[in-house]
Amino acid sequence: MNALTPYAAFFMRLAVGGVFLLHGLDRIHGGIPRLSITALVTLVVILVETVGAVCVLLGMWTRLWATAMAVLMAVKILADKLPHHANFELEALLLAGAVTLMALGDGPLSIGIRFKKTV
Repeated sequence: MNALTPYAAFFMRLAVGGVFLLHGLDRIHGGIPRLSITALVTLVVILVETVGAVCVLLGMWTRLWATAMAVLMAVKILADKLPHHANFELEALLLAGAVTLMALGDGPLSIGIRFKKTV
């Protein structure tokens, strides 16, 4: 390992959080659907893609939100992409990035690190 390894989380947070945020904002611009089961699922997706993305970008609760993002991408691949034989390269990359963030955590260049106790 080299001296820059701890900072890998920063760049991964920027990439994964940035893409999720853009997708979430697109969903918001599409409008919030009327109250139904589908609408509740859509609201959860919007929550993960916007609030989760902002938290990941800032480095706050990164492992929690990265886990939610990984689950979201796994479900999207299994339920939407594979049955329709659609390309899932972006979803696979976001899944890999989210899993990487689950392993790396916030990293030293984060707001979340400021709130953690140092022993």
